[in-house]
Amino acid sequence: MSTKSQLDIGGTKVTVSNLGKVLYPKAGFTKGDVIDYYVKISPFLLPHLKNRPITLKRYPDGVEGFFFYEKKCPSHRPDWVKTTKVGKSDGSDINYCLMNDLPALVWAANLADLELHTFLHKAPAITRPTALAFDLDPGPPADIFLCCKVGLWLKAIFDVLGMKSFAKTSGSKGLQIYVPLNTAVTYARTKAFSHRIAELLEKQFPKIVVSKMQKKLRGGKVLVDWSQNDDHKTTINVYSLRAKEHPTVSTPVTWGEVSKALKKKSAKTLTFESKDVLKRVKKTGDLFEEVLTLKQKLPRLDAISAAAVKSKGI
Repeated sequence: MSTKSQLDIGGTKVTVSNLGKVLYPKAGFTKGDVIDYYVKISPFLLPHLKNRPITLKRYPDGVEGFFFYEKKCPSHRPDWVKTTKVGKSDGSDINYCLMNDLPALVWAANLADLELHTFLHKAPAITRPTALAFDLDPGPPADIFLCCKVGLWLKAIFDVLGMKSFAKTSGSKGLQIYVPLNTAVTYARTKAFSHRIAELLEKQFPKIVVSKMQKKLRGGKVLVDWSQNDDHKTTINVYSLRAKEHPTVSTPVTWGEVSKALKKKSAKTLTFESKDVLKRVKKTGDLFEEVLTLKQKLPRLDAISAAAVKSKGI
């Protein structure tokens, strides 16, 4: 039996239901817990969601049940959930949801939208990415520590290029590196640039890095996934829950933490659940805040090789 109630969020009535339904069985984490986490993290999360088209990834029966992606914003959405059109390759449009405020975020969480997958662009400038993104994905038996090593190599290259980079956990098994741009640039340029870096790393470290997408090539290596830099791809948003056995979160980390984890080989130091993240932000604030505001120009492609040679460890 569905039990419904209403939350008053700043004067907006949001209907929620079945708050006691367990969505993470091994952790006993309920839908109410999911909503509570998103409410509490919202001051840090919402700036990263603002005006970004979002794909809903819904788990109506919890993380052990089936899930589905929902690109088109549901027609049953309240009128206060804003949307934006994103063009498809065939010339048609998809009306995506925008999670621009807390009522919209709670509404999505009530739909068991556990994971928040966003584009690298913002509306209305949907052809301009605001950052470079690299998804470091370990192919077993490679692990997150090898991702840390590769992440530090990436950081070294961008240091030489005079660009600041930021790391976050995927909330799953890998690491993700963001390089804020917030300047006039196209996906054609960011995709070519990130692809060139991935290829260079693969050339330098063929036993550790792979840049090609075929899964058969990934065993024991780290895929430097440059393909996220595409106007049709979404990536897990910072502070989003992941649909794993426990409510892990894609969490910003310092480069010092990345180095420490690599040195100590302690996976626990890079594994954060919802309760850990809420404690972290009280101490550190938003470690990804600059990703939204820092303006950096994308260098020319021919600058990459020289930067790689000069960077430490390469």
